[in-house]
Amino acid sequence: MNLLLTNIAKHVSLSPEEQELLLSLTESKSYKAKTVLLKEGEVCLYSYFVTHGILRSYTVDENGVEHVVSFASPGWWIADMYSFLSQRPGQLFIETNEDAEVILLSKENQELLYDKVPKIERFFRILIGNSLVANQQRLIDNLSYTAEARYDKFTKKHPDLIHCLPQKQIASYIGVTPEFFSKMKARMLKK
Repeated sequence: MNLLLTNIAKHVSLSPEEQELLLSLTESKSYKAKTVLLKEGEVCLYSYFVTHGILRSYTVDENGVEHVVSFASPGWWIADMYSFLSQRPGQLFIETNEDAEVILLSKENQELLYDKVPKIERFFRILIGNSLVANQQRLIDNLSYTAEARYDKFTKKHPDLIHCLPQKQIASYIGVTPEFFSKMKARMLKK
């Protein structure tokens, strides 16, 4: 069973016919490292399911500094949700960190699946609910925890990513500069 079907099966059970329809409405693509799949100001036409590699979403401020919003490794979905759902220009960039393979699901095909396979709508409702909970927790963490505590939580939640990501991207994700992150890690190692 492919990774997408395994991911969906964690939440809903699809018949072989429903699985076949789902797969017929998706597209698999391979991308080289550092390929920008979505730029700020573009409409997010696809939701991306990662089967290999790592993708990240980020914004760029007026000083050209990147702020990482999320990472997606195999088994995770990524999109500019505002743009994807509204089909309006978004604020995020989505880029491959390394060579990646993804499955693309267009908004149009997602809506078609909702009509033909109601369990898919339930699946995405569960994913969106989980995403809202994770985003709320991240906001609380950013407001309430020290950078060291945020880094510790990140390492526990994403142990598979720690050695795959550039340190500056981890620093950006936890909301600190690369310089502060280096000093913080040095302090943590001395403890």
